[in-house]
Amino acid sequence: MSRAALLILADGRFPAGGHAHSGGVEAAVSSGGVHDPASLEAFCRGRLHTVGLTAAGLAAAAATGYDALLLDEAADARTPMPALRKVARRLGRQLLRAARATWPSADLDRLAGARPQGVHQPVVLGVTAHAAGLSPLDAAQAAAYESVGGPAAAAVRLLSLDPFDATALLARLAPELDDVADAAAAATTRVAEEGVDALPAASAPLLDLTGEQHSTWTVRLFAS
Repeated sequence: MSRAALLILADGRFPAGGHAHSGGVEAAVSSGGVHDPASLEAFCRGRLHTVGLTAAGLAAAAATGYDALLLDEAADARTPMPALRKVARRLGRQLLRAARATWPSADLDRLAGARPQGVHQPVVLGVTAHAAGLSPLDAAQAAAYESVGGPAAAAVRLLSLDPFDATALLARLAPELDDVADAAAAATTRVAEEGVDALPAASAPLLDLTGEQHSTWTVRLFAS
């Protein structure tokens, strides 16, 4: 297992298109819910323990080698809003393209052939982690970090925040990131017997609603 592979996969500069998405923080900034470092930290914490936990569980399960197509269906069930499903599949397509170039794998090739319209991004993340020789816990950690790292970076642009403040809040969330990743990885031990219902299915209804509304904006800085 290469620890450097995890750094590459979790790096915001990995060419998977994540920089164009705010993870819902653009809508939160517009509504006034996020307006300073403290409110951004609260937003990130809430996102981590809901959609972040769910994404981490899907990624960890995919990294075990569990059927990615079943996990993709599970991701659909956990993503009630059509706009967010579309975003998740677009990001999955972009990640899959980058992953196949970086860690060539028959599993990644099969996934691309089976779902040319795209697979949910956390599932692709897990299959990519497996191809890179990483563990389910590694995949969960990458997914958990992505769930807050993207919004924090987007908020710096949206609010002209000090990047040091955004990075400091991510550091404060580090113990919770570890806890979420551990919980997600632990759930995968039950998937073989219980199926995808064993995985986390935490939801954030406000993020769902604002995500759908954001998709209708004619002027926006981020795609989601």
